[in-house]
Amino acid sequence: MESAVHAAARASNEVKPKESVMPKMKTNRAAAKRFRKTASGKFKCGHAFKSHILTKKSTKRKRGLRATNHARKEDSGRIARMLPYA
Repeated sequence: MESAVHAAARASNEVKPKESVMPKMKTNRAAAKRFRKTASGKFKCGHAFKSHILTKKSTKRKRGLRATNHARKEDSGRIARMLPYA
């Protein structure tokens, strides 16, 4: 004769079938560091040519590189695929 405590303990050790869950999609970490999604759905990104050798660039040019830059519409589909949870 088995007590109720032993029956409950044995029942908890039984292997239950797992529900089939689709695997999670992976975010491309290189893209995640370079792009941010805006509220309107566009992707912000950094400007090229603003990290070094700044002495020969004009002040006006460097000031323009500070402004926000948006990825091109043609590239936004590829970026969205690399950032599934953005």
